Amino acid sequence: MPKIGIENDQLMPCPSSANCVSSQAEGKARFIEPIKASGSLVEVKKTLLNVLLNSVRATVTETEGNYIRAEFVSLIFRFVDDVEFLILEKGPNEVLIHVRSASRLGYSDFGVNRKRVEKIRSRFSELNE
Repeated sequence: MPKIGIENDQLMPCPSSANCVSSQAEGKARFIEPIKASGSLVEVKKTLLNVLLNSVRATVTETEGNYIRAEFVSLIFRFVDDVEFLILEKGPNEVLIHVRSASRLGYSDFGVNRKRVEKIRSRFSELNE
């Protein structure tokens, strides 16, 4: 299993393969915008969990403090992707969700991780209005 989780208040960096996106990535190819939210940390976490629990072929595997990890399984080949969230309070009623989505196997993901994060962002935004 690849190295996942939080180290020094940051999500782990993406590997050298092209099958990962992260809102904390340095390079443009792997960078994806964090998810901006309004509300308390508790409300935002609850909404994000709701989105994940209602996602197809997703299992939430860890929810500790301001960290959430879920596993998404592909339909045909049953590949597992790890999707992680680091939820940070930025100010009163202002929360920033850092995200990292990475395939466990292979080199390229044909944009699947980026599309997944954008779908999560869209569903989350609908519920966080």
